Amino acid sequence: MRRAVFIDRDGVICRNREDYVKDWEEFHFLPGALDALARLARTDLRVVVVTNQSAINRGIVPVDVVESIHARMVEAIEARGGRIDGIFYCPHRPDEGCNCRKPRPGLLLQAAEALDLDLEGSYLIGDAESDLQAGRAVGCRRFMVLTGRGRRQLFRCWVHGERGFTVVVNLQAAVDRILRLERHRQGLLVEETARC
Repeated sequence: MRRAVFIDRDGVICRNREDYVKDWEEFHFLPGALDALARLARTDLRVVVVTNQSAINRGIVPVDVVESIHARMVEAIEARGGRIDGIFYCPHRPDEGCNCRKPRPGLLLQAAEALDLDLEGSYLIGDAESDLQAGRAVGCRRFMVLTGRGRRQLFRCWVHGERGFTVVVNLQAAVDRILRLERHRQGLLVEETARC
């Protein structure tokens, strides 16, 4: 089974907007995000976007527009040497009680089934308490960025007792940590193989 880095979209890859990203003109990559994604692309890890997009069922953004935004996002990422192996989004409003809207782990479970992923060996990068809760539910190693809603949400995490995650400045810093962990893991695997 492959392992993955699950990445929230708004506030991690692109700027978060209180009124939602409604078209490509409103989509702006955060500084360093494209370079970070290019560095991840050079690993064996799957790169998977998992994002709540309730603007769809709120009637604010049609599903075809969201999918067009995602297609253009992937195109821009690939042009800079990155890749996205899957995008999984929840269109539901919070009151609809679906299983895919984070903090529930449905998007991660969908991705795991579609891409044959080892969730406990995977990573999650988000800017919200709900991201961290979804990652915890499936055993991912979790990173909270301070971009997007991260600073405000970090306080919520502390108040609500959410623990066991790493706080980083942005997506670049999260990727730095993940690459260090991967090098350490590879070293341990080589050492284990040598013993056999």
